[in-house]
Amino acid sequence: MRRTERVTILLEMLPAMYPNARCLLDYDGKPEKLLIATILSARTTDAAVNRVTPHLWEKVRNIQGLSQSSRELIKEIVHPLGFFRSKARSIQEAAAWLIEHNGVLPETIEELITIPGVGRKTANVIIGEVFNKPAIIVDTHVSRLSLRLDLTRNTQPNKIEADLKKLLPKDRWTSFCHQIGFHGRQVCLSRNPKCSNCEFDEFCPKKGL
Repeated sequence: MRRTERVTILLEMLPAMYPNARCLLDYDGKPEKLLIATILSARTTDAAVNRVTPHLWEKVRNIQGLSQSSRELIKEIVHPLGFFRSKARSIQEAAAWLIEHNGVLPETIEELITIPGVGRKTANVIIGEVFNKPAIIVDTHVSRLSLRLDLTRNTQPNKIEADLKKLLPKDRWTSFCHQIGFHGRQVCLSRNPKCSNCEFDEFCPKKGL
């Protein structure tokens, strides 16, 4: 099966399989909270971040408080997420950036990645979730499934993003990533994927398995 044919099938099946696929980070509809949560989500799960952020905001109250709190307090709070030193520094520097820019997030990838701690994944989350614009969000699940389904031969997130942009209709970029992410969490696991229970089993190339 050609890659384009596989994509067509995926685009038909995924919405019915995961009609409620969405960003799983809790942020109370506040863009600044989503920014901080997404920075914290690097190399950990959204569920783990959602356990930590309520405690974080309870302690610091707001972006101003986050910026001005002691680094030791922030490290203590985010410690369960791993890489706590760099994450504490990144979210405090991002908070300071927001204060300097009157709390306004830019609407382009190029501007967003100038914020401390923000890479293309975080920028795309903001673009898709806050501004409701098409965005390719290459998290660990999208990366893994794109390789297994042979939608890309690349392993670098920016190259995977570029490959998916060529394959997917622009109005499906964000929803496709959320749907594939749900499939990665529930079926196409990193270890011991449930291939026998997968609706893609008949046409999945299973690259890398």
